[in-house]
Amino acid sequence: MFRTALRNVLAHKARLLMTVLAVMLGVAFVSGTLVFADTLSHAFRNQSAKSYDDVAVAVSSYADENDAGREPGIPEQTLGKIAALDGVAAAHGRVDGFAGVADPDGKLIGVGWSNKGSNFSPGRDGKDPAYTFTHGSGPARDDQIALDADSAAKGRYAVGDRVRVATNGPVREYTLSGVFTTGDGAVNAGGSLVLFDTGTAQRLYLEPGYYRDVTVTATPGADDTAILAAVEPLLPEHAEAQTGEALAEKQAADIEAELGALQQVLLGFAGIALFVGVFLISNTFTMLVAQRTRELALMRAVGASRRQITRSVLIEAAIVGASASAVGFALGIGLTVGLRRGMAAFGIKVPDGPLVVSATPVAAAFAVGVLVTMFAAWLPGRRAAKIPPVAAMGSVHAPAGAKSLVWRNSAGGALTGLGAAGIVAGASAAGDTGRMLIAAGAFLTLTGVIVLIPQLSRPVIALARPLLVGAFSVAGTLAGRNAVRNPRRTGATASALAIGLTLVTGLSVLGVTVGRAVDKMTTDSIKADYMVTMANGGGLDRSALAALEKAPGVSAVSPQQAVHVEVKGDFAAASAVTAGDIAKVMNVQVVNGSLDTLAKGGVAVAEKTAASKGWKVGDSLPVTFGDGKKGTLEVGAVFRDNELLSPVLVGTEVTDPHEARPHIRQILVKTDGGRSEANEKALIDALGDNPAIAVMDRQDIRDEFGGMINTLLNIMYGLLAMALIIAVLGVVNTLAMSVFERQQEIGMLRAIGLDRRRVKRMVRLEAVVISVFGAVVGIGLGTFLGWAVGETFRDKVPGYALVLPWDRIGLFLVLAALVGLLAAMWPARSAARLNMLTAIKTE
Repeated sequence: MFRTALRNVLAHKARLLMTVLAVMLGVAFVSGTLVFADTLSHAFRNQSAKSYDDVAVAVSSYADENDAGREPGIPEQTLGKIAALDGVAAAHGRVDGFAGVADPDGKLIGVGWSNKGSNFSPGRDGKDPAYTFTHGSGPARDDQIALDADSAAKGRYAVGDRVRVATNGPVREYTLSGVFTTGDGAVNAGGSLVLFDTGTAQRLYLEPGYYRDVTVTATPGADDTAILAAVEPLLPEHAEAQTGEALAEKQAADIEAELGALQQVLLGFAGIALFVGVFLISNTFTMLVAQRTRELALMRAVGASRRQITRSVLIEAAIVGASASAVGFALGIGLTVGLRRGMAAFGIKVPDGPLVVSATPVAAAFAVGVLVTMFAAWLPGRRAAKIPPVAAMGSVHAPAGAKSLVWRNSAGGALTGLGAAGIVAGASAAGDTGRMLIAAGAFLTLTGVIVLIPQLSRPVIALARPLLVGAFSVAGTLAGRNAVRNPRRTGATASALAIGLTLVTGLSVLGVTVGRAVDKMTTDSIKADYMVTMANGGGLDRSALAALEKAPGVSAVSPQQAVHVEVKGDFAAASAVTAGDIAKVMNVQVVNGSLDTLAKGGVAVAEKTAASKGWKVGDSLPVTFGDGKKGTLEVGAVFRDNELLSPVLVGTEVTDPHEARPHIRQILVKTDGGRSEANEKALIDALGDNPAIAVMDRQDIRDEFGGMINTLLNIMYGLLAMALIIAVLGVVNTLAMSVFERQQEIGMLRAIGLDRRRVKRMVRLEAVVISVFGAVVGIGLGTFLGWAVGETFRDKVPGYALVLPWDRIGLFLVLAALVGLLAAMWPARSAARLNMLTAIKTE
């Protein structure tokens, strides 16, 4: 039977090509993901170990800079005591924060969130072991900086050049003293690293005489554990120490956890691609078995058992799966190399290291490829085993029995009904519980629809048949009949497209609905013409607020300043705003009281918070500020909840005396005459043309809030593209096999006058009908699922209302039709080129 299976595989190489491609693509996705994760993990682990190779002990401080009751970091005296311990060769104090470098055109180098500043901490030899200088040396004065090599190259800077650097305060110019290389994570993430002298870094990021971290190097032969034991008693209560080896292990574990999450997402999409591939594989083997009915029946007649027939089909599948897995694994390796280069092209540096190919991805690739193929071929193999020997003398087209169709339709209907009920129940339940119910219901519904889809094909395609007949006459009539001639085959082919478009449509409905709600929330809530934020998402300096208040053309300015306030011992999510101006830049709907009380030292509270706490206008609230001082604030207003405002608002005059370093998340600005180039330039000039500060108009604000949703959607579309490609291969495969089976019929049609052009049209229309049928089913299911998932969190998104993206739905239908046309190119050409006399003689 093995020899028979091998002969059949070799005899049907062309017909098995699409199956090989489907398995190959799925395996490439799986193996590429696993190898990519292993390679990155190994590279980052090695880099982490190398970074702490010379570090005996690392000390980290977690002090709150607004807590007046304790020191803001590790004091200079403690650093000196650590450096004097036995076995310590040197102790380097570290301070870091945000620093953005402007290129010669004034644009920010890097990606904002990973632009970092730190201090150059030389030892007795004048070198800092964390950095290797390729040109010049570290900064020695407060007007000097050093810059990482990548950022220096991007900015075309050389030693001695003047460089504009922005921190949370005003932009300053520094002289470039040196260029260095480093394994710092900020640089690897595509950002920049600026080194200041220690005194300057302390003034910028902490306080003079204090450090946030300390790295300790040991003398030769010293024991790291002994040094750790000696260091710990010297530390303040807000600091902790650990060995460099332990810290390297912790960072490596954190990196692996982050990569593990990415790996799970990618494997999930690989699973979807393989699931779609199951239909293609099953369809292929079903058609091959149907074409070999006489051959298999004859084998039964000469003594082959049912088990041997099934085993023969499964051996064919195993051979195909193993071959496809080998090619897919090689393709996965190529995918890994491509991903690494792609990350570098987008400015994300991956540490150097070898390509790591462990036993796990190899085993997973072949196990997945072979098992998926055999699983998909199992049902056709069972059907082949049931062929009676007498069929060798009968027709090769044995229809499915009425009993099997009744059972199939009943099971499909039950699964679909149960799944739909679960989805509706999940939509009603909301929250995580609702989403779990929807996930289970979606699985049952998809399974039920897949079972029912052959039965659905007849009535749905029948609706389109008048259009085909009216527009394309004979070719349209034949295409409509061919599409429903074998409902199982049509259903299996359409199922692959339906699954892909169910996910794509569901994501689109969710994305567009949430995006529209966020956009409405933004436009309804913000009156300001401009929003000013830091490029790294951090806090703005108070000097930026003062500069904007003095800018020409500005009529109102208010910060959104996070403040630490405790009410009756409980932390309150509060923001400090400018009393009198907040109502001009934000749409604050007052339910009770007046916002004017903010100017008198009162507080405004969101409606839900007031109800849950039992607060009302006129209540006096005992509060504790960030510096530990206590006071009493009176509730002066209750306002309707707004997602863009904190639940508690208080005037900046009340909180500023208690905030050593105010954390201003954003500044809202209203200008005379609204948005204009002149007003925008006035704001930029007032801020000193700071490359690290973003000045956004109302459209930019809308894009900022909605852009993340569109980016996420595009990523999802890209990941689902693999499943859709496999679905397209399924359409090609079905049509090619169908043309092969209908050679005699096509020859007869040609003989009675159907020319080549109409033969091609017939095959193309058949492909379009099947593709659009799958798209209609997928779009319907996807819309239903998108609605249900949206219902689970609609209470958390103000203004949420279901939006059907008709433009995208129309695009999906058009793309499905184009997919059908493209998939039919080769089969249609093959059908049209058949020799009619040879085809008529074909059995």
